[in-house]
Amino acid sequence: MYAVIRAGGKQYKVAPGDVIRVEKLTGTGGPVQFNEVLAVSSQAGSVVRPGSGASVTGEVVEQGRGAKVLVFHYKKKKQYKKLRGHRQDYSTVRITEIAFDGQSFKAPDLPKTEKKVKKAPAAHAEHHEAGEAKPAKKKATRKAVAKKSAPKKK
Repeated sequence: MYAVIRAGGKQYKVAPGDVIRVEKLTGTGGPVQFNEVLAVSSQAGSVVRPGSGASVTGEVVEQGRGAKVLVFHYKKKKQYKKLRGHRQDYSTVRITEIAFDGQSFKAPDLPKTEKKVKKAPAAHAEHHEAGEAKPAKKKATRKAVAKKSAPKKK
């Protein structure tokens, strides 16, 4: 199951669960609807043409700026040089659903990750106050290598 959508002047082939990087979308986050669906293909092989009411829904995962692209203009023998930089804004979108003809294909939910809890620094200080000894650090030992003296010249 996949669909071809148009976003930001480009076309993307997407399936439920895919993560794509499109040009910056308006809004801070949440659900995004792509109504300009060019084609939809299901497992049965049916293809839906544009204007059939198909829609693709996604969720904005993050927004950011791409790597810097340097644009250098140069004309030899004319003492003309111009250097400009550009960073394109982007939005990362996770496709959650493709719907057409009353059918809906949804992406599986992402497993929730639990945040790791850091140990409190106060617990470490309590050991020192109670008079307990610090754990000894292991020192790296090197074996002494016997130096060879150079042979004497006769």
